[in-house]
Amino acid sequence: MPKPYPPEFRRDVVAVARKHEAPLNQIAKDFGISESCLANWLKKADVEEGVRPGVTEKESTELRDAKKRIRLLEQEAEVMRRAVAYLSRDVNPK
Repeated sequence: MPKPYPPEFRRDVVAVARKHEAPLNQIAKDFGISESCLANWLKKADVEEGVRPGVTEKESTELRDAKKRIRLLEQEAEVMRRAVAYLSRDVNPK
């Protein structure tokens, strides 16, 4: 997988593309990226700025962190259930 471009480079390319001084395919060629890559960057920039509906980078990060935390809490709850079952076995022998 190719190394991602720095955020500053992406912002600069998007800013140039939004000026509409040249066609997108020419801008992409001038910066050495694919036209589809430029289109994706423009879409992501629109989402980040609230122009287009979607999940922002911040929301995506928060959601990913929340899912990790939920997974950890579910594992801890399972350990506690097993511990209670194991310890209650000795208290109530059948």
